[in-house]
Amino acid sequence: MNGILRRESDGAVVRLVMDSPGNFNALSREMIAALRAALDDIAGDDAVRAVIIAAEGRAFCAGHDLRQMQASRADADGGRAAYGALFDDCAALTQAIPALPQPVIAQVHGIATAAGCQMVAACDMAVAAQGTRFGVNGVTIGLFCTTPMVALTRAIPPKAAFEMLTTGDFIDAQRARDLGLVNRVVPAADLAQAAMDLAQSVAAKLPAAVRIGKRAFHAQRGLALADAYATAGPVMCENMMLPDTDEGIAAFLEKRPPSWAG
Repeated sequence: MNGILRRESDGAVVRLVMDSPGNFNALSREMIAALRAALDDIAGDDAVRAVIIAAEGRAFCAGHDLRQMQASRADADGGRAAYGALFDDCAALTQAIPALPQPVIAQVHGIATAAGCQMVAACDMAVAAQGTRFGVNGVTIGLFCTTPMVALTRAIPPKAAFEMLTTGDFIDAQRARDLGLVNRVVPAADLAQAAMDLAQSVAAKLPAAVRIGKRAFHAQRGLALADAYATAGPVMCENMMLPDTDEGIAAFLEKRPPSWAG
């Protein structure tokens, strides 16, 4: 796609590979723009049923590009406009991930810190290599990770998130799994295959049902119990009315594979 992001296809699965190892795949303005453009393109592609976000080099993502951020201090306003645009663009990116029709899986290794941890938290699922470390450690340099906090507090329990945010301490992959930040922890040598296996399992399901379900999943999160059921019920009715769902249920009852059009 460009010099810092690759798009690879494997059947119905697309891998977006951050390829800027020199700065540990930092979420520079350019990387954020590249990821957002790729996701916008994928959103309208019905042939894509699952997405993996991965990275080259020693780290998944080390957060924002601090050198680029510091350079903005030379601006007439001391960088305020540049910082506001950067954080807004990153927030838009990490909102585009759950809004994407297709499920998104983070394939994480090395470290995922600050905005990099934010991106993992924003993904629908995550697979991590053993030895991976996660942190929102901006506080150690005097910058509280308030935008990463938004995604993190929606992915793990609040007290655990607050401890990470205020101490800057890293957690390992197993602790991240225990807290719900990642789904699976595997040996590093098996990471790419484990992420692909999960993506292909999702991609094998009825695409319309997965898309409807993902939309409903995120819509009901945070709602009061009665409101969540009021949101979910009509969606399930919508799903039931699909011809392919009719076929899927009939196939199950008749003990045969479904013959789906989509």
